[in-house]
Amino acid sequence: MKRIGNILAAVLVLAGPAAAGTAGDGQKPVLELTLEQCQALALTDNTAVMNAGLDVSAAKYRKQEAVAEYFPKVSVNAIAFYAFDPLLELGITDIIGDSDFSQSLNDMLTGLASQYGFSPIYSTLKKGITANVSVMQPVFAGGRIITGNRMARLGVEAATLQEDIQLRTTAEEVESGYWRVVALEDKLACLEEVQVMLDTLYRDALSAADAGLALETDLLQVRLKLNEVKSGKVRLKNGLRLAKMDFLNSIGVQYNPYSTFSRDSIPYIDDIRLVDSLGALESPDRYYRNAEEVAASREETRLLDLSVESKRLEKKMAIGEALPQIAVGASYGYNNVLDKGSMNGLVFGIVQIPITDWGKTARKVQRLDSELQKADNDRLYLQRQIVLQTHKLWMDLTASWEQLQVSMENTDMAETLLAQMRDQYSAGMVPVSELLRVQTDAARAKSDLLDRQIAYRTALAAYLDKIE
Repeated sequence: MKRIGNILAAVLVLAGPAAAGTAGDGQKPVLELTLEQCQALALTDNTAVMNAGLDVSAAKYRKQEAVAEYFPKVSVNAIAFYAFDPLLELGITDIIGDSDFSQSLNDMLTGLASQYGFSPIYSTLKKGITANVSVMQPVFAGGRIITGNRMARLGVEAATLQEDIQLRTTAEEVESGYWRVVALEDKLACLEEVQVMLDTLYRDALSAADAGLALETDLLQVRLKLNEVKSGKVRLKNGLRLAKMDFLNSIGVQYNPYSTFSRDSIPYIDDIRLVDSLGALESPDRYYRNAEEVAASREETRLLDLSVESKRLEKKMAIGEALPQIAVGASYGYNNVLDKGSMNGLVFGIVQIPITDWGKTARKVQRLDSELQKADNDRLYLQRQIVLQTHKLWMDLTASWEQLQVSMENTDMAETLLAQMRDQYSAGMVPVSELLRVQTDAARAKSDLLDRQIAYRTALAAYLDKIE
């Protein structure tokens, strides 16, 4: 039901461009996307997710194949033939042997045959037809039927776990890409704020220069900084477009990369907005969970257990190849081979004991024992690695939070210093170069804060993805 809800949300999102911009009002089509909508779109259009779903379907079909081994096998067989010469010809000498008596009897029979118009040679099997329906029911197959069904059930569970992991991984990748674009948009907004401030500063410096209260070098310094900001905006806009294109490609949303080519049904790349903001970020302490408990509940841990169980069942299958196989069956049909058609039936039993394969099967079981031990060793090692990964994710999260706190403090101090520097510049106490330097430091601090916020949000998403 959750996946159906995601698909419905994705359909509503895809219908968004037509609803957001109307063709008759002359506005460009605008598409606004939330993080939840982007994740829903990715789950319906991502190749890896679709392939994981197909793997689950294939595993279920394989399970149905294994269940069919419990039931009787029914087959219809038919054979028809026609020979240029009869396949069986019998004469007197063929029956009683080649002797003087048989030769005399054959000569006499040949004379009578020519006199009375019959052949002294009996011939048959020149043509024939046979058709029957047979039923074969396996009684015992060395336990391979039961074991095969257990392996098929394990395959369904493993494929389902792989699908869950892929869904989780895709959602995490979408969230990371979403916040990357949001960060670039916020940085662009910061540069626009700086540009507004520099425009105001330039006008003030120009007025002061006209009044003889400022030097021309002050104007040049402000103009140089303003051009530097404008150049940075151009580079940042280009990077933002590329990042947005890459992100939209990953979730299957169409866009128009060129503003000069208008297509009402497809929005221009700059008119597609990611509307979610970072919001308030909470301390990682409220999210903590014991690493061993997390590792035990992970899908990856269950997959490791399934790999060991699969090797055990594979060993049972190999042992079953060396055990007797018993089956019973019945057949009924029509037979017309000896120039006389008739219906007949029979029942039968089959016992097959493989003897010459015992040595080969013994070596195979020994090989599977080694592979089973190897799978068990891998399981223990990878379980420890999963615990280690959980510890690492927590350490990354806490370190990212601490760096965020430092960046927030730096930003506050930079903003305070900038406000003081503006007052001092207005009072003529500091040169414009000093104000521009502080402004640059404040912009850099704010950009670093955005990076730290995105880094913390990404680290939190990675941690939550593993513990939920």
